[in-house]
Amino acid sequence: MRSWGSVQSIFNRARSGASGSEYAMNAKTASVTAIAILIVSACFGSDAKGHQAPPIDFSKFAAYSPQANEGDFVIGPPYHDAPELQVRSNVPKGSVYHLLMKSEDSKIYPGIVKTQPGKIVPYTRKVTVYVPSQYIPGTAAPFFVSQDSLGQGEIPTILDNMIADHRLPAMVGIMIDSGGSDAQGSQRGLEYDTLSPWYANFIETEALPLVSRECHVQLTKDPNGRMTMGGSSGAACAFTMAWYRTDLYHRVLSYSGTFVNQQWPPDPENLHGAWEYHDKLIPNSRTKPIRIWMEIGEHDIRYQDEESTYHNWVMANQRMASVLKNKHYHYQYVFARDARHVDWGVVRQTLPQALEWVWKGYPIKK
Repeated sequence: MRSWGSVQSIFNRARSGASGSEYAMNAKTASVTAIAILIVSACFGSDAKGHQAPPIDFSKFAAYSPQANEGDFVIGPPYHDAPELQVRSNVPKGSVYHLLMKSEDSKIYPGIVKTQPGKIVPYTRKVTVYVPSQYIPGTAAPFFVSQDSLGQGEIPTILDNMIADHRLPAMVGIMIDSGGSDAQGSQRGLEYDTLSPWYANFIETEALPLVSRECHVQLTKDPNGRMTMGGSSGAACAFTMAWYRTDLYHRVLSYSGTFVNQQWPPDPENLHGAWEYHDKLIPNSRTKPIRIWMEIGEHDIRYQDEESTYHNWVMANQRMASVLKNKHYHYQYVFARDARHVDWGVVRQTLPQALEWVWKGYPIKK
């Protein structure tokens, strides 16, 4: 059986411009190898050591409020829209652009679907870009990338209001769809659940040049002026972007982060996918210059699962918060009572404040 390095090499060659027939053959080989690794893992059982952070006592959390700083907080229903979601007639309005990216133009992600393993399956992804009216042409703007285009309906109004109130910098918002489908074997799963720099490299070399060209903006190279965000696997992807390319991103915003075992193809070095972040990667690595806001719902996905499944979203996010605290990261963790996965009531109430906290410390021109 091939080694994981061989499997990675196959996928890397495919993403680096291999012909269609070569990619299909290589992808099928990688798929078979990945399945074999999964079978071996399943046969020999899970590696649940039981030494991770203990369950968090939510009664010790402070109530989430506009004055909240770093640490663990709790919020509860009923959830209401934040006032920043209301359109105001007295503030300047940014411009919104709608772009398309075709997989045929990508050297990194030519396209896969789990129903047709080993074949290139073309796709088109939508990109929505917000450019603030305060943007000065020729200057390098701070920006954020939102996976799954999370918040694309709310973000333009939020930014109009908060930039005008000098609560956020005049930044560009890039809301980008995934390549489609979900979970292991899908294009979205490959992009979002893989622990590697591939997706960050895709954004850097393919998405950002398109945005700059079509929207006539320059984007900052300063990682302190870049944020990445998302919900579910898009949130895990956002953290992965900052973890593997800290030279590019220092700010992260996460709703119901999929810090569980969703990675495909499997990697023996990180056998449990994004679960490894709180199990070993963060605890065993130097503290990185990452500032992160994160939320989880009380009744999020598989919230009653045992640890050995590596698929309890609430447990995973609790442990992320604990290890981030222990490693002295700048973090804010919000536990949403009676809320579910990427609960939209919670998102619409907390997103403005979350953005403001993540961007704390970045200079705002008045």
